[in-house]
Amino acid sequence: MLVPLLLVLGLVAGVQTLVGGTHAAAAATSAITVDGQSSGRTFDGIGGLSAGASSALLRDYPAQQRSQILDYLFKPDYGASLQTLKVEIGGDVNSTDGVEPSHERAPGQVDCGRGYEWWLMEQAKERNPNIKFYALEWGAPAWVGNGANTVWTSQNISYLLDWLGCARQHGLSISYLGGWNETGYNAAWFEHLRQALDSNGYSGVQIAADDSFHWSVANAMASDPRFNAAVGVVTNHDPCSGIGTSQPSCPSTATAQGLGKPLWNSEQGAQVYNTDAGKLAEELNLGYIDGRMTGLITWALIWSAYSSLPLQGTGLMLANTPWSGNYTVDGTMIWAMAHTAQFARPGWRYLDSGSQRLAGGGSVVSLRAPGTGDWSSIAETVGATAAQPVTYQVQGGLSTGTVHVWATNLDSSDPGDWFQHVADVRPHNGSFGLTLKPGYIYSLTTTTGQHKGTAQPPPASPWKLPYSENFDRYPAGTAPRLFTDVGGSFDTAPCDGRPGMCLQQEVTAQPVTWTTIDDYPLTVVGDPASWRNYQVGVDAELQQPGYVELDGRNPPTQGRSAGFFSSPPGYHFRIDNEGDWTLYKQDVAASKTTLASGTASFGVGKWHRLGLRMDGDEITVSLDGKPLTTVTDSTYQVGQVGLEVSPWDRAQFDNLSVGGA
Repeated sequence: MLVPLLLVLGLVAGVQTLVGGTHAAAAATSAITVDGQSSGRTFDGIGGLSAGASSALLRDYPAQQRSQILDYLFKPDYGASLQTLKVEIGGDVNSTDGVEPSHERAPGQVDCGRGYEWWLMEQAKERNPNIKFYALEWGAPAWVGNGANTVWTSQNISYLLDWLGCARQHGLSISYLGGWNETGYNAAWFEHLRQALDSNGYSGVQIAADDSFHWSVANAMASDPRFNAAVGVVTNHDPCSGIGTSQPSCPSTATAQGLGKPLWNSEQGAQVYNTDAGKLAEELNLGYIDGRMTGLITWALIWSAYSSLPLQGTGLMLANTPWSGNYTVDGTMIWAMAHTAQFARPGWRYLDSGSQRLAGGGSVVSLRAPGTGDWSSIAETVGATAAQPVTYQVQGGLSTGTVHVWATNLDSSDPGDWFQHVADVRPHNGSFGLTLKPGYIYSLTTTTGQHKGTAQPPPASPWKLPYSENFDRYPAGTAPRLFTDVGGSFDTAPCDGRPGMCLQQEVTAQPVTWTTIDDYPLTVVGDPASWRNYQVGVDAELQQPGYVELDGRNPPTQGRSAGFFSSPPGYHFRIDNEGDWTLYKQDVAASKTTLASGTASFGVGKWHRLGLRMDGDEITVSLDGKPLTTVTDSTYQVGQVGLEVSPWDRAQFDNLSVGGA
């Protein structure tokens, strides 16, 4: 029998008390027993993944907006309040939307300042000193592979130890270390890695395996005691199916659960900041209910990469126009994370008695705090089609004090309907009831301190021309602001044969690759959405036989999949050391169409000025100020600039300028 309730804040946002013993809703009532003595696994926390160059533009934001974005991601009880940050160990190889640079391009030549993941981890730790860090490789420099396209080498173990040493230099403690992203496992290698970690002062680093799309690693661990002993966390990518449909499921296997180790969804991938919050809400709950998974990490942490790159918009937030300072939390992904992370901390324990599917669609998980009677319960009704009553019975030493109710309407575009404190309920003899509307996330808790961040960005605006960069403001070895490497790796270096600093392509051998990605050296810069009629020029010098390219009108993503990364769509002016030049266009499937070609004087070790002018349908290329050809083509009308080099050659660029046509 349902008991009367005291409603403190009124009936709003889909939360309704049940007064008396009946309710008109057609859906069956779900009884939820939150028993503090129930069995349940320890909650390990939820987080985001910075990898694949998806965070490449974040550090380039103005200081005020950059700090606000970081607060929304990492500051406890403010936004997503992330508890784990997983990062890519850069390998100078394209790992989805670009290249993250390596800390060790040659054996023993360690540069602990290279890349932006150190900075990101430092910023996360500054906001949340208790955050846990998890690191994983996608690829590695060629020497790590020891002549093969693999990271299962002794050289890689040394490479990883050097990376951990860099982490220590930055004051960062790494809690989890994986193997090779989505490339299976090598049991003997993991065993050797465990020995090396223990022998070099990293016994506290847990190994995570195997960051792939299946649980077969659990079968190998169950039959191999040494492998089992080496691995601390069993990980899987995208274990859920049917999410967003009437039959969502997030299973693991009996063998995986029988290992007695934490099971994680260590990459829930490619969900978009403003459309997929409901899917994330289901995954957060069903991962535990169906698969006993106690951790979830979503990729991307944030979409802070150019819109010309594949999978654009993936992440908890959008922040990809640093020239304007604009960002958005107008999607509900960040609040879907907040509904769990602001109401439970790592070390809390799931309560199996209060974790279940709801009779009318959706699910609920319940957790308790260690050492206190506090508890929280997170319900999602993504799969519900009608309002449904639920009854709670709280027992087993848990607090029966006031329950604070927060709610998000996933179907609303009004930020006022997201992550709102909507009601306070006082149980009677540990019992109370609520009516849950479909398409919502609810958090019920006896804790306090939760908040919804209030920072607001400036409006979006285009990147206005002219733009120029001579690289002289940077020290050697720096990735210049607003440049994103899509293949190879481009750093500043002293100019060859002239004063000042230049931009130099640094990768001289095919790296160990994650997949068969076309990762030829390419760096891009500019506004893909507003740079339309312009002329771009750059000084270029080949340091060995090969070619250089100047690209223009690389457009916003046009259906590009994760299979085509480098050599972007748009117009390409290529010239090699023999002076053979080509003007061609390329489509999203990497198909090239020659528009003009010829021969000029170029050579090695000589500086030349490459020019590309795009005015309406007229495309003109020039060399050293002299036009080579003008053609007419209307395929591409807008897009950014790219600089390319033949693989794997060194070349330098200087005095990049972009102005009106």
